[in-house]
Amino acid sequence: MMGYGSWNNMMGSWNGFGLLGWIPMLLFWILLVFGVVALFRYLGGSARNGDKGRSPFDILKERYAKGEIDKKEFIEMKKDLA
Repeated sequence: MMGYGSWNNMMGSWNGFGLLGWIPMLLFWILLVFGVVALFRYLGGSARNGDKGRSPFDILKERYAKGEIDKKEFIEMKKDLA
């Protein structure tokens, strides 16, 4: 009958995975971290890409049309952009 010591010596250390058993776990955690970072960059980048290709004046006109700024502010900001 084999006791715990005999099983450990026969299969190697670290519960039968041997000395290289930590490599798959390390790869798993690295891939998990990279996946989470890539997901956040993808989701965060989509909001920033919405303003590409539009001029500052176009954004100003859109803000005025939405009612975010009034006519006086629109005229002042338009002068600043010119």
